[in-house]
Amino acid sequence: QVQLVESGGGSVQAGGSLRLSCAASGYNANRACMAWFRQVPGEERERVAAIDTNVGKTVYVDSVKGRFTISRDSAKNTMYLQMHSLKPEDAAMYFCAARDFYYRDAARCVGAISDYRYWGQGTQVTVSS
Repeated sequence: QVQLVESGGGSVQAGGSLRLSCAASGYNANRACMAWFRQVPGEERERVAAIDTNVGKTVYVDSVKGRFTISRDSAKNTMYLQMHSLKPEDAAMYFCAARDFYYRDAARCVGAISDYRYWGQGTQVTVSS
């Protein structure tokens, strides 16, 4: 049974930093297409960053480029999202997600939100101004 468990959320002031973790079990996160999403109540879920954990290729939504870094630790079967220079508009519930198959093609690996089969329970990030 695949489980993704997020941790690391919390409350910070604008300009602060947080590191989110996504620990995977029952799933090989070392050769996978995974991503971080976020959602604010009443709005659609947004992909923040995605990673091909096999080769380390990453993509980011424009609003977080230069501030967020997605990464993985093969030994720990864990994915991370390091967030710096947080803004109030970054406040949201953050989810990690994983696709059920690995795709070497970068575009296929990122896919659409509907392509992600496995989801964590979410971790809340609050940013005060």
